[in-house]
Amino acid sequence: MFDFLKKKLKLFEKNIEAEIESELKKEEKLEKRLQKESEKQTSEISPALQSVESKPAAPDIKKESKPVVTRKRAHRAQKPISEEKKQREKQIDKQIEESIESELKRALQTRKSIEETIGAEKKPSWTIDEKKLDDLLWDLEMGLLEADVAYSVINSIKKDVKQEIQNVPFDKGKAGDLVETVLKNAIGHVLKSSDFDFHKFIDERKKPVVVMFVGVNGTGKTLSIAKIAFQLQKQGKTCVMAAGDTFRAGAIEQLSIHADKLGVKIIKHGSGADPAAVAYDAIEHAKAKHKDVVLLDTAGRMQTNSNLMDEMAKIKRVAKPDMIIFVGDALSGNDAVEQAKRFNEVVGIDGVVLTKVDADAKGGSSLSIAYTIGKPLLFIGVGQGYDDQIPFNPEWMVQHIFGA
Repeated sequence: MFDFLKKKLKLFEKNIEAEIESELKKEEKLEKRLQKESEKQTSEISPALQSVESKPAAPDIKKESKPVVTRKRAHRAQKPISEEKKQREKQIDKQIEESIESELKRALQTRKSIEETIGAEKKPSWTIDEKKLDDLLWDLEMGLLEADVAYSVINSIKKDVKQEIQNVPFDKGKAGDLVETVLKNAIGHVLKSSDFDFHKFIDERKKPVVVMFVGVNGTGKTLSIAKIAFQLQKQGKTCVMAAGDTFRAGAIEQLSIHADKLGVKIIKHGSGADPAAVAYDAIEHAKAKHKDVVLLDTAGRMQTNSNLMDEMAKIKRVAKPDMIIFVGDALSGNDAVEQAKRFNEVVGIDGVVLTKVDADAKGGSSLSIAYTIGKPLLFIGVGQGYDDQIPFNPEWMVQHIFGA
């Protein structure tokens, strides 16, 4: 299931991880180089500081030998000699102070410069070059197109992935996990429109609840109706089936067989009868017998046939359904998305049932159909049994895409 989609996402994941690891190695090398430069410059500064600190103090002028003078001249020479000593002492002290101050100032400026350089270079952007990222996203886009993912969905995924990768900090050895998380978030964002509780909707509506099913021939629409009837019965609901596909005698017979197996009442007319009349009779029967739900089948009209689409609109006007469900075939890929769009334009769609998901290797329609029409994906078919139709859960989809 979704093997092709898995393969394309895994390839992108692998390429992004390799690019991030490459960037992290460059950062690591830069850090080591800057660290060496810092240590080198620090080692050059230290001896200078030590030499300044170890400079001898000003010579003790008092210890200089006194000039030999006669007793008579001693008193007159004492004053000028004392003043000269003081001046020399001040000058020497000043020179030493200026020298030390200059050395310290230069050392501090050098250290500050090193710290600023390391700090500026060390700011971990951990982001891939934008051009390289765009190239990788282009490869992802091509892969998703091959997996039948709708273009609007691809754009949404690309936008989210690019934004997150450029803002999420990556750690060495954990890039793969973070890239997978980014992809999961992007796909989860696409699947948010599928949050809808069908059974809660049935419980809250006035009875009988009329549910109309539309879709082209061969999608599994009749079986999907039977599967929903089976689910409703398990919840204690009573159902009526309306065989509204009067253009094919085989369709009436097929729905009748499912009704018999499930023990559900079916309202049907002859082949070629007015499908709107069948819908009306089924609804009136449900009201009279206090049934909970009317499940209305319709012909498998092609979305390109305007006359048949007009007939579909007529059934809607007569039946006034509470919900219209489009049934699409996952194996038809993007064609299922286009069909859903067309039916939504003509009659309005409230939800989607996607069949044959278990046989879908690509997975594009499962990812795209709800997002493109802005309607929830209610159920997915994962087999031929009546219990092989499960409520759609975005987490289930993400798990199966990224699971082993």
